[in-house]
Amino acid sequence: MNIKIRSERAGDGPAIYRLVEAAFKNVPESDRREHYLVERLHKSASFIPELSIVAEADGCGIVGYILLTEVKIISDNKTVASLGVAPLAVSPRFQNRGIGGALLLEAHKAAASLGYGTAVLLGHKDYYPRFGYRRAADFGIEFPFDAPEECCMAAELLPGALKGVKGVVNYPEAFYE
Repeated sequence: MNIKIRSERAGDGPAIYRLVEAAFKNVPESDRREHYLVERLHKSASFIPELSIVAEADGCGIVGYILLTEVKIISDNKTVASLGVAPLAVSPRFQNRGIGGALLLEAHKAAASLGYGTAVLLGHKDYYPRFGYRRAADFGIEFPFDAPEECCMAAELLPGALKGVKGVVNYPEAFYE
């Protein structure tokens, strides 16, 4: 099966929302509202069109999706622009085929080309480290959510970008609606 990764296009929204809803339907940690978050983020000031990326399978339409939106890491004396990965979703029928990893790597590449040096996420502790994510706490970065520390992660998209970055991740208002 041929998989094509591309930027989201006008008209992709409904297919993306259905995909995200299906991908999180049976995830125990999910609130089953991730598709609504994506819809809100699409309308927010933190939305970056180049970082809304889909995976298409021949004859099957959109089977994977990733969205990176701008967040801030704020300390007492410094604010650093970063990106929040949310969500990364693959249709249940197409999981475990490398699509999620391909989307993540393409999103990292696109983000770095736009000058973003870091990304943060709340995700599975065994999946994301293979893509350069480490516990955010190891960098002195905290998340505003009540979540296990090993699931709160950060990665450098550009070498050395996390050097000296400490503080609390500040997510856009769309995450809290």
